[in-house]
Amino acid sequence: MSTISLSLDEIFELAKKTLLANGCDDETASILSDLIMKAERDGSLSHGLFRLPAYVTGLKSGKINGKGKPEIKKISPSVIKVLGNNCLAPVVLNKGIPELVKAAKENGVAVLAINNSHHMAAMWPETEMIAEQGLVAFACTSYKPAVAPAGATKPLFGTNPISFAWPRPGKTPVVYDMATASMAMGEVQVAKREGHKVPLGTGLTKDGKDTTDPGEIADGGVLLPFGGYKGSGIAMMVELLAGALVGDNFSYETAAKDNNDGGPPSGGEFILAISPDKLSGNEWVKHSNEFFDKMKSMEGVRLPGERRHKNRLDKGPRNINEELVNKIKSLS
Repeated sequence: MSTISLSLDEIFELAKKTLLANGCDDETASILSDLIMKAERDGSLSHGLFRLPAYVTGLKSGKINGKGKPEIKKISPSVIKVLGNNCLAPVVLNKGIPELVKAAKENGVAVLAINNSHHMAAMWPETEMIAEQGLVAFACTSYKPAVAPAGATKPLFGTNPISFAWPRPGKTPVVYDMATASMAMGEVQVAKREGHKVPLGTGLTKDGKDTTDPGEIADGGVLLPFGGYKGSGIAMMVELLAGALVGDNFSYETAAKDNNDGGPPSGGEFILAISPDKLSGNEWVKHSNEFFDKMKSMEGVRLPGERRHKNRLDKGPRNINEELVNKIKSLS
């Protein structure tokens, strides 16, 4: 694979130029470009520049409003709803999370329910942002069907990621972000592009047969949930939390309404923030750090998010797939 070296500033500018050229205003382009740059910086390659062509597709078709502004509604002191108005999710989160943090600190717990936004980024940015404010965070969202429920061979669930973050004052938060599918579709697509096989159990061919070929999964096949029935149950939970509970679509409803242009569809997101200060008092920091120290004392164990936080200490350039860079340049 041929690569090209780009500084973090160059990654940001490449993304921003492309988004501005395809219908975004400066605020939207800046927020999304910053997110894309941070994904590349932290090693989340399947959620960095790799996603940019799909964003552009949605902008060009008119499905995504690159100049839209979300509307915030306070349903109660601890329930906040944000109408996305077909904005990109990072813009919606940029407006909604400060309100969620304020409500959780005041009330001990708060929920952010997002409707009608286009989410295709990683989920750790939102939970990490909340944890950096001293709050415990959980977030989830659905997508279009790509995952077969346990026992089935046809898709019903989205890849339905979940993210959890635990605050560590004076240290980086503990953060995990995972698809409830055996593998995120973006990672399958990257494996296809780079000619890698995927583990058996990742997904099935269009004929319902096991395969290690990512192309057979991405092109008409189906992903499987991680852990069989256990992952399938969590994927179902995400459908309910990010669909019915927030008043948005299930994955199959999202697919029925989408224009199938390849860009991220419209959907909902559920985010929960909890104040450990309110629930536990002053000892939770010491108590939880003792637990994390116990974990790290075990050979081979690292805390979720540690590798990503270590990657971001490197401020140097990143090696980006040259074919992808040329494709992005052609879009602007």
